[in-house]
Amino acid sequence: MKDFNPNRYAVIDEKNPREIVMLRGRGCAWRRCRFCDYHLDSAKDEAENFALNRKQLEKVTGIHGRLEVINSGSFVDLDKQTVALIQQVCSKQKIGQVHFECHWRHRAEIADFRKQFAAHGIELKIKTGVETFDSLFRESYLDKGITADSPEEIAEYFDEVCLLQGIPGQTAESMDSDIQTGLKYFERVCVNIMQENGKPVKPDPEVIRIFSQKLYPKYIENCRVDILMENTAFGVGGVVTHAE
Repeated sequence: MKDFNPNRYAVIDEKNPREIVMLRGRGCAWRRCRFCDYHLDSAKDEAENFALNRKQLEKVTGIHGRLEVINSGSFVDLDKQTVALIQQVCSKQKIGQVHFECHWRHRAEIADFRKQFAAHGIELKIKTGVETFDSLFRESYLDKGITADSPEEIAEYFDEVCLLQGIPGQTAESMDSDIQTGLKYFERVCVNIMQENGKPVKPDPEVIRIFSQKLYPKYIENCRVDILMENTAFGVGGVVTHAE
């Protein structure tokens, strides 16, 4: 990775107060989503990744008793030293709840991961990027790699979901339906407004305008809904300008 120096630590004081760290692993194993180049924030050298991750985890204070860990993929893409350090930091700073990300393809590994942290007195909340509950649209247009058609099946494994909105083909009704479905079956919903990147799916300004006028006012005060109009809204991240 070149020319990418994102902010990797922030404190969120508003909804669901927590600290958040953006760590680096070997990268998403799926890498086929037609809207996402997040996997570019990755490296094969585990020692280099751990050195970077340790620097960020040393900033964690436990101020809110919660920590969100994001990386360009799933928790399984983080090296073992990083995972062990997360546990140590949480124990030291009295953090009782940690939020991780996970792609659908790794769902079978979630239960053991929960047990691993529970042994240290830490509760895990696992988030997945479902993007939309319209499975035909999701798989034929976005190529998300989720084999489940029903939100009930997805909710068997995951506590929280991310939705992608502001893309061609979406309407006020379809976006609202996705948010309502997310709230019905999951603890929290994070709405990500599509950002321009090097992938084929592009943001649709008209759809974003509709979201801003009709849905943003409806959900912005909902304590269970996070809305990221920009992908750096949580205070972490940056723009990928070049990758090897």
